This record gives sequence, structure tokens and C-alpha cells, in this order.
Amino acid sequence: MKEDVEKTGVSEIKVCKKGNLNLFNLDKVAQEVPIAMIYNGISHVVMMASPKDLTLFALGFSLSEGIIQSAEEIRDININNYGSKGIELNIELSPRQFMALKTQRRNLTGRTGCGICGTEQLSQLFRPINPLPFTQSFSLNYLDQALSQLNTIQKIGQLTGCTHAAAWITPTGELAGGCEDIGRHVAFDKLIGMKSREKWQNGAVLISSRASYEMVQKAATCGVEILFAISAVTSLAVEMAQKYQLTLVGFCRPGKATIFSYPERLT
Repeated sequence: MKEDVEKTGVSEIKVCKKGNLNLFNLDKVAQEVPIAMIYNGISHVVMMASPKDLTLFALGFSLSEGIIQSAEEIRDININNYGSKGIELNIELSPRQFMALKTQRRNLTGRTGCGICGTEQLSQLFRPINPLPFTQSFSLNYLDQALSQLNTIQKIGQLTGCTHAAAWITPTGELAGGCEDIGRHVAFDKLIGMKSREKWQNGAVLISSRASYEMVQKAATCGVEILFAISAVTSLAVEMAQKYQLTLVGFCRPGKATIFSYPERLT
């Protein structure tokens, strides 16, 4: 097996296919590795993810989970790669944020893109989030343009057909940037990290997956007012979007979109 973890997140393996089981060729598959988030020396969570853009993942996960309020509250991020055993992201928080984290700490081993497995109490699922303001708007005339660009950020996906994407789109439908991962939640976390790093303010998020409650919660936690999903939405996602005053749009395909909450931001 050939690996180039930091550059591509893709491995090459020998495969045979129907029609000639004796003929072996190299094929590309997306890497899936355990990523441990460790805050100030204490393990917090293990997620299965692609081993790319890990600094963005650490930053975005910390923001979307409400562990920090701004990037400045992270003092340092160190990456320890243990090969097949996994990768550790060692995140050093400010003392104040680390004390706050200890009051809500959870330990879990997540399946790919898992959202809540290991959460200790039902009350932990629903964080108190202030309703979003109405500062953003988006013309649906530009949605098709954004959709047509989404695959450009899926370098692993183009090689393997195995990733989700999350992108930041400007009010005029241009793709400012985006991230991919084998897990849809992780792709979104990486995008949130990128949004924080690039200081994007005006625009919306487009995801290649369905919109579950957690995608809505992550968006609202980080001040994202408009969330477009290529696939379906869940009932709890709609309920939380209504609660947080988030504009939620599903089934986004060329010429189509279904608006589930707060169409006031759309034209």
C-alpha cells in the first residue's frame, strides 16, 4: 500500500473486478483514520475522518462544539501522526476556556461522521444558542452557479467517489473555498475552521449531504444564517432551524430548491 497522508488523503490498493478475477490493478481509496482531539492533555473525542486539513478540523470542531468562541482562545495546535494507529490533535486552550470545557466534557469514539454517540445526557444534545440575526441575503438565481463548482473542492472525491463537501459561497454564488471529508460533519467542521481563518462574513454554506439536526446546530453556533443542502433535511433539523432563525434549504439541485425555514433571507 502506498500512502501520502498529508498531501492527498488517498491510498492505492490492488483490486480485481468482475469479468477478470485474475487481473489485479491499482485503485484509489479514501483514507479513513481515527483522529483524537486532546485538549490541554486530556482526551475529549475520537472521530473517524480523512487525514487532511487537520488544523482546520481542530479549529472548526472547537468552534462548532462551543468549546471556544474565537480562534484566539486556542494557543497552539500540534499534530502527532502515529500511522495506522491514528492521529492526535493536541490543542492547547486558554485556562479560562479549558475550565469551561471541563464542565461539559464528553468522551466518545465516533463512527464516521457520528454526531452524538457517547453523549452522556440528552440535555447535551441541545446547546443554548441565541437566535441568529438577519444580516445575510442570497439570490436563488445564483444557486446553480454554486452547485456547479462544488466538485472542484473534492480532490479526494474525484479520485475515490468517497467524500462529502462543505463550501462557503458568496452572495453572488461564487465558491470562496471549501473542504471535503469522508464524514459530512467533519467536512463542515473543516469549513468552519477555514471560515474563521479567512474571516469570511457575507455568504452562505452549501453542503453535499443531507442536513441533520447537528449540521443546523453547528451552523447556528458559528453564526451561519443560510444553509443549503443538496440532499434532504430531517424533522429535527427543521425544528432547530426554526428555533435558531436559520434559513434552511434542502434538495438543492439545478433549477430546484425546497425552503424549510425563514425564506426572508432569499430572493
